[in-house]
Amino acid sequence: MTAEREVDLVITGGTVVTPSGARRAGVAVDGGRIVAVAADEHLPPARDSFDAGGKHVLPGLVDSEAHPGCYSPLKDDLATESRAAVTAGVTTWGVHAPSTRMGHPDFVDFVQPDDVVSFHDVIGHFTDLVESDSALDIFLTYMLETDQQAQEIPEYARDHGVTSYKLYLQSMSPEAEPHWPGRRAGLGHGFDDGTCWLAMEAVAELGRPGVVCMHCENWEIARIFDQRLRSEGRTDWAAWSDRSPHFLEATHIRTYGDMARELDCPIYIQHATTPESYREIGELRGRGATVWAQTGPHWLHFGKGEPNAWRINVPLRSRENNPNIWAALANGMIDSVGSDHVVSWVPSDYESSYDENLWELKTGFTSRVEMLLPVLLEGVHQGKLTLERMVEVACRNPARIFGLYPRKGSLEVGADADLIVADLDREIKVSNDQVLTRSGWTVLDGHTVHGCAEATFLRGKQMSHWEEGAPGPEFIGDADGEYLRREPGRDLVPVEAGAEVG
Repeated sequence: MTAEREVDLVITGGTVVTPSGARRAGVAVDGGRIVAVAADEHLPPARDSFDAGGKHVLPGLVDSEAHPGCYSPLKDDLATESRAAVTAGVTTWGVHAPSTRMGHPDFVDFVQPDDVVSFHDVIGHFTDLVESDSALDIFLTYMLETDQQAQEIPEYARDHGVTSYKLYLQSMSPEAEPHWPGRRAGLGHGFDDGTCWLAMEAVAELGRPGVVCMHCENWEIARIFDQRLRSEGRTDWAAWSDRSPHFLEATHIRTYGDMARELDCPIYIQHATTPESYREIGELRGRGATVWAQTGPHWLHFGKGEPNAWRINVPLRSRENNPNIWAALANGMIDSVGSDHVVSWVPSDYESSYDENLWELKTGFTSRVEMLLPVLLEGVHQGKLTLERMVEVACRNPARIFGLYPRKGSLEVGADADLIVADLDREIKVSNDQVLTRSGWTVLDGHTVHGCAEATFLRGKQMSHWEEGAPGPEFIGDADGEYLRREPGRDLVPVEAGAEVG
């Protein structure tokens, strides 16, 4: 009789959760991959073990939108924000970046049109930094600005493994918006519908998992409301939501959704936050368009004008609208959740970012990636979302949409052993002392939530823990992140179970 071969790790004593259900089971890991999911007594012997202590075992979160390097050099952001992300339960990051913010050593504070270059010129800087500084795995979504970049999409897909592309429609006409923050965020060019057409045309030709991501918010109209609100003397934070009402999001979805349908190009709506948007998405799907939609933890948790209801794009909606977003997430109108994480420009501490006058308040707020799992688990706690649906929208769906499934977002045999041991019952009063983001503060400060990542594993290596009674989570890993290439025409990633374990 042949002795059973030892594996690297077994996680026992937990309840494994997938979109299809939850069951008492353990997980065996070898060579960074899952090699068995079975009752504890049926797992192979292991060199190391982790007792989940009755907690839930979830796939690591696949956060489809983050912006490290947006306002500070990419190397600086990766060194801190990837650690905050993985400690909070995110194991795969979808980084959205223009060519100007991909790690080139000549970091430019205020970008000008001539700074926008081909992605061929910067991909090497980016991947080198991911491999040397990131604590989690990263795939790329290129933020397009020029016809040249759109026309080079086939080359980017072939040479860089990039199959997702972003049209930041808010930045199409920077000259029309005097208060536009884009030049500091790395967007320096502006573009028109012709660029959008070229991008969608090229992505449609890629096939799956090619997708065009869109930030839908018509700032050309918002600038008129902006001028009027300023002339009225409005300085309260709710004015930011009033300058960009619901229909400015919905009309962009309709216009560019029609373009995508004409070209048979799959699209991904980054911030679907209103009933008007959901109606447009539903109509596009009914006419045969492939449309996915995302929301974020801040739109789920906050309402406009509330304390800590920060200035952000698209803006926070009314508190009365929040149930609409939760319902759309639960019923399938919204497919996924992304953090939209960013750290504001230096200095990014709370005092430097805050201002009672809306127009002086820094756009965006920090620590969104550390909000992602707690807000979703709070939704589960309050019965707004089942735990299975949470795993679907935060793990499986983004991995499938962006061409990483089942290697990522999955607890299948052969998948990467990216795991969270989650304590659903732990009641936490959030404080700034608990976050690892470089800025040191969170808009959740003072809020009570239920649930957290007790431990996170990246390819079988434990990266964090939050011991019972400890004041906060701790990062205990290394910069073990990898750059994730994707292939046009390959919708599912082949997985390998590794050597036999029995």
